[in-house]
Amino acid sequence: MQDTAVTVLYFAWLKARTGIAQETVAPPPAIVTVGALIEWLKGRSPGHAHALADVATVRVAVNQEYVRLDHPVRPGDEVALFPPVTGG
Repeated sequence: MQDTAVTVLYFAWLKARTGIAQETVAPPPAIVTVGALIEWLKGRSPGHAHALADVATVRVAVNQEYVRLDHPVRPGDEVALFPPVTGG
């Protein structure tokens, strides 16, 4: 199971809604994109489902680089989920 592990980091209100800042997960082999990972994460708890209900309000970085939902996710990746960043 360890060889398929992905680290997921939650920031801001995503952290508050899931109740965790970080978790290591081992998604099924069919989960090969960031979008599929997010859909799979929704089933982990009611908090996950609430936090990830509207993926349009979630930004994603894989290994500290912003990516789109069709970006591949691989074992060993760090996937960060956070709300849109605003400047000012």
